[in-house]
Amino acid sequence: MKTLGARSTRTITRCSSDARAPLADIFSILVGKEGAVKARIHVTLKQGILDPQGKAIEHALDSLGFKNVGNVRVGKYMEVDVNETDKVKADAAVKAMCEKLLANTIVEEYRYELTA
Repeated sequence: MKTLGARSTRTITRCSSDARAPLADIFSILVGKEGAVKARIHVTLKQGILDPQGKAIEHALDSLGFKNVGNVRVGKYMEVDVNETDKVKADAAVKAMCEKLLANTIVEEYRYELTA
């Protein structure tokens, strides 16, 4: 390991290209494999939850002359490849991802679609 600078408390470990090769192989297997299901996930704030970012965009659009725009809501869009041939298992996996990490279900709602 090499330390950058005399006062640095962080260390940077350099990997040789050979060490990264197995990770690249695993990634290509997971993403490029036939039978992978693509999940398109939309996460938005629930109705009734204040959306300050959406409100700022709404005001900016109004100041740019777009007077017919209202109720702007901002959300997140993600695409995830799931290496699963069984649609039921893929659906369960995506739902678990959304519930555990991708959406804060207290203030956000999510929807997704699966395609082959």
